Amino acid sequence: MMLDSEKEPVTPEEAGPSTWTLITVTYNSAKDLRHFWAHGPPPGTRWLVVDNSSSDGSASVARGLGAEVIELGQNQGFGAANNVALRLATTDYVFFVNPDVTVAGESLPMLAEAAQSTKGLVAPQLVNVDGSPQANGRGFPFLLDKIHHRLTPNDPRVVSRYQRIASRDEMRPVCWAMGAAVGGSRELLEELGGWDERFFLYYEDKDLGLRAWGSGRPVAVVGSVRWTHGWARETTSFRWAPWRREIASMAKFYLRYPE
Repeated sequence: MMLDSEKEPVTPEEAGPSTWTLITVTYNSAKDLRHFWAHGPPPGTRWLVVDNSSSDGSASVARGLGAEVIELGQNQGFGAANNVALRLATTDYVFFVNPDVTVAGESLPMLAEAAQSTKGLVAPQLVNVDGSPQANGRGFPFLLDKIHHRLTPNDPRVVSRYQRIASRDEMRPVCWAMGAAVGGSRELLEELGGWDERFFLYYEDKDLGLRAWGSGRPVAVVGSVRWTHGWARETTSFRWAPWRREIASMAKFYLRYPE
């Protein structure tokens, strides 16, 4: 699916909510949807929710909040579910947003302006529920830095190399942005081929960022746009299933990007 080549580009001033599709992948996310999407999607946006065969009523909750819901018969993974909705998107801009993120609708024109000016992927600066910033922008995912970051997350040497936070007055280039909130023009996302479905969960956002840069399209965090993110990563505690998925994705990623 490609944009009509004869269509006039949308100007930043015109890039209001009606030019946006928001895509959310759910898997037993009913609680997060009720909390972070309590007011539904921003007026005028199209909100597509792809449910990966939840057992907690996530699909029904999303419908009640105003989403168009696609229910999958089995858990197909994060990237594959995102691509299902991307193929249905018809608006000029598409943003992938997790169930535990609250979208500030008034900031969508600013994201459109950033996407249009950079011709790349953009992300808001995510913040915790207390307003403190999260490092959702990241540097190059060198394996040693990632291991060091997991073992000593507050080590300033790792933070300075790997974690990226945009101040309110900057648009900060990053290697990749967390998949919790990232997007851009539909044309670019289709050009990149969407998400790589070989990653069931984890590392697909790193791959998307590297592919964007590889095609000459930058990735940036827009500091003036701030969205709240609950951020409950499964691998912060030891449960074998999330770690198994992360290790599998890690192996695929570093075989593809050995450098």
